[in-house]
Amino acid sequence: MYINFWYPIALSEEVSNEKPLEVEIMSLKFVAFRDTEGNPQVLSNTCVHRGGSLSRGKINGDHVACNYHGWEFGGDGKCKYLPTNPLDQKPPARAKVDAYPTEERYGIVFAFLGDLPEEERPPLYDIDVFGKEGWRANDVVVFEVNAYYQRSIENGMDAAHNEFVHPLQGAPSILENIRNIPIDVKDESEWGCGFMYQASGSASEETRAIGASEGKTIAGSSHHGPNTLITRINFSETRGFAQYFFEAPVSDSRTRIFFVNMRNWMMEPDKDQPLIDVNMRIAHEDIDVIEGLDPVRTPKSTAKEVLTPADKPVFRFRDFLQNWDERGWRIDWKELQDKRGDVAFAIPCPARRTEKNWVLDAVPLMEFEKAKPKLKGVG
Repeated sequence: MYINFWYPIALSEEVSNEKPLEVEIMSLKFVAFRDTEGNPQVLSNTCVHRGGSLSRGKINGDHVACNYHGWEFGGDGKCKYLPTNPLDQKPPARAKVDAYPTEERYGIVFAFLGDLPEEERPPLYDIDVFGKEGWRANDVVVFEVNAYYQRSIENGMDAAHNEFVHPLQGAPSILENIRNIPIDVKDESEWGCGFMYQASGSASEETRAIGASEGKTIAGSSHHGPNTLITRINFSETRGFAQYFFEAPVSDSRTRIFFVNMRNWMMEPDKDQPLIDVNMRIAHEDIDVIEGLDPVRTPKSTAKEVLTPADKPVFRFRDFLQNWDERGWRIDWKELQDKRGDVAFAIPCPARRTEKNWVLDAVPLMEFEKAKPKLKGVG
């Protein structure tokens, strides 16, 4: 799991100015709330006084108040009110928790969980057709999977599984095309890669059911950062879906996924739920597979797998992960778990770059040799 990326926190409607919301990501707790202007705020959940849970407290105007001793913290993470202090005495400078930049898009509140300054941060993925004429978005669907999030992303970057895992969706000619035309993986940005492939042939039962019977389907996937998956399915030049999966690793064996589905046809509102039903049937076929993978987490060595040319998108995704390893952004999961219970950890926020005297320990990060060779080739 990596710091310094944007993670989905909750649906916009779940974050209010009435009651704080507790969210778990990377096995760490966060509190989300809205200030009096309606802006979402996301803080580390642990009060630095005696370890109280801020999310079990209450919201007082622009502050979230701990339920243990009433210490109040603003959206910048600093203690604004300490009830046992004289009213003319400021809280100590160390009375602060980590506060994270937020963005609200697509009906989702996101937080940047890391310490990079704004000019260095990877961007939140931009759905360029969202809100544009000629495109319709379904309501965001949130679901959880008992699997490691990298397994979920890699499943989406895998074209070869389609007709085995999704027999109603996959056209028989997909494998023939993969055999004859190598998958062309291209870097789409500094933060991700993707591919498109021809899936022509007779229309499947699933695609016929939604009116896509041309038999000229082009499909593919890409990723942005370690936790955003994009799939594109074009049945023709005028009919297609663009699907976006913003994934939050709850732990090393559970993932919460925020699914945004866009379409440029079947625009009637009464088509929303039938399309959600189709997409979730397909998603559960994937879930049945990835929840049974062994090992649970992605193998650290390619020697523990037999990879083929069809796995090139997964291989390239792992190249990106290795780059972020070398930048020192990967959490040392073993050390984090070994010390949990004795130490309260927080993902370091940007303010740690300019301020000192933090009470909560920053999550331990792994150290990697930058000279390590990139993953290349397949066996």
